[in-house]
Amino acid sequence: MGRDGSALRMAVQILYPVAALIIVILGWALAVSFYEIPRYVMPSPMQVWEHIKGDWRTLFDGFRITFIEFILGFVCGAGAGFIFAVLMDASKTTRGILYPVLIASQAVPVVAISAALTIWLGFGLAPKLVIVALVVFFPVVVNVLDGLASVDRDVLNLVRSMGASAWSTFRHVKLPATYTPLFSALKLSATFSVTGAVIAEWTASTSGGLGAYLLQANSRLNTAGTFSAIAFLALLGVASFLLVVLAEYGLTPWKSGTKARRWSRTYWRDPPGVHHA
Repeated sequence: MGRDGSALRMAVQILYPVAALIIVILGWALAVSFYEIPRYVMPSPMQVWEHIKGDWRTLFDGFRITFIEFILGFVCGAGAGFIFAVLMDASKTTRGILYPVLIASQAVPVVAISAALTIWLGFGLAPKLVIVALVVFFPVVVNVLDGLASVDRDVLNLVRSMGASAWSTFRHVKLPATYTPLFSALKLSATFSVTGAVIAEWTASTSGGLGAYLLQANSRLNTAGTFSAIAFLALLGVASFLLVVLAEYGLTPWKSGTKARRWSRTYWRDPPGVHHA
């Protein structure tokens, strides 16, 4: 019964977005047909699909390039943000120095510094990675800091009194407290980072990508090509969001059920810092 219930809930969760997508596409097709909207203003879903089939290779190559830029920048930004948050939590001096700088940096739009990054780093991969990483960096820092600050001091005192080392305390008490806020930041950043990758390609693209494809389609008033690129960007955003959700499911078993998954039970059989006689 439990497995059947879980399968049913998963099927419903998949069915809802699929149904919503079908409704949007049908509404789009009916609006174009009913109002007789010209193709250069808004193409029909079928026209967009025909364009995707006709220019599949170019679109797929652009998707691959943008995906590489996105995933590398996303990992770099998330990793750097997490490390900075841990360092700031460990030292009040470091936090007092860096936190105001981070807040001030967010007042500068990424698009405003993209041209400067191109001048400094060239037209290669580096400026694109920096722009995507900047989009991810600040939300991760703020959310991880909040998670570290939310740890119950009584729990920290308890594990220390039981002989847990600083590393064990961080790994088994502080680190799990960061998972929920961290993944909240990553899920938001997963979609925003796609926008960052497109902005980077607009200012520093010599190797293609969906951003460059989008610019070319716009300059030629090729709305079918524009909507095709948008469809691939939406696919990239949804896929990245789902990857973060999947990682969250694996690292936070207590959120999806009361029974820990097999690989996560070792710690509970032999908690860190507890020395058996």
